[in-house]
Amino acid sequence: MRVAVLCGGESSERDVSRSSGWAVAQALAGRGHDVVLIDPAAEDPILADPVPAGDSVVLVPKEPPAPTERALLRQRMYVALTGGLEQLRQADRVFIALHGGWGEDGHVQALLELAGIPFTGAGHDVCAVAWHKGRCQAVLESAGIPVPARVLYNPAEQREPPIGVKQLLASGPVVVKPVADGSSVAVRKVDSLDALPTEGELLVEPFLGGREFTVAVIGTTALPVVEIELTTPVFDYEAKYQPGAVREISPADIPGPFAERLQELAIGAHQALGFGTTYSRVDFRCDTAGTPYCLEVNALPGLTPGSLVPVAAKGAGITYGELVERLLTAK
Repeated sequence: MRVAVLCGGESSERDVSRSSGWAVAQALAGRGHDVVLIDPAAEDPILADPVPAGDSVVLVPKEPPAPTERALLRQRMYVALTGGLEQLRQADRVFIALHGGWGEDGHVQALLELAGIPFTGAGHDVCAVAWHKGRCQAVLESAGIPVPARVLYNPAEQREPPIGVKQLLASGPVVVKPVADGSSVAVRKVDSLDALPTEGELLVEPFLGGREFTVAVIGTTALPVVEIELTTPVFDYEAKYQPGAVREISPADIPGPFAERLQELAIGAHQALGFGTTYSRVDFRCDTAGTPYCLEVNALPGLTPGSLVPVAAKGAGITYGELVERLLTAK
């Protein structure tokens, strides 16, 4: 197949996406596909055409790109995607290895749908709901998937935190995160009103003191459960992408019935949001009693060699190349 791999982009996960894109592109080239690698937010969008087979690794920096860079990156990305990148139209399929921002909130998917260009992953409508953590959890809750109590809070529009936030803090620490962002960017554990962030639309939920797990789903199949053993209070950006910051165990060392329960919940969440035959990654955290709660569903999870979906696939005996091939055709 002629495959165009989209990576990079304008989000805070730009560096992660470039690492994913290079790994995906090289794996597909190694399996005989004709691959072009494109970063639509780069000054020169075509990173490689054709991509050579190989296994070189693009490292992810400790910090995400500065917010001040986003305006220029968005301008470049808009021009590239609406200006007629012929490599996209010439492709048999576009492999979306973008994470966050326009790549994961449905913008890029909508543009490709309007142009009639086939692509990997879910459509724009599913991505839009999954990307907004508040909407995502509302859908999951209505489908019977256990989710934490939560309160949406926008400091720019509300003079003081709503009563729900105060009630959560009265019961213990809370986790505060942007309601629409990925890779655990700006996630923090907070134990007082004074420590709450003062900008952005936020999701506030109780801090769950138990174990953390994730389950990748491809179509109707759940990959082995992965446990994330943290050395930090929360699974933040640096912990996700720096070697040795966390221990990821695949398959997780948990009783069979509990693993099956997590996989069932992951498939239920995947289906409730409308992912169908495509793929997602569903994240869970347990309370101190061991009860699991679904935190979020990722429409375009990281695909660096050390990311959680490849780790889960390895636990199932699936090589990285085989995984990428499955994702290419899971539509």
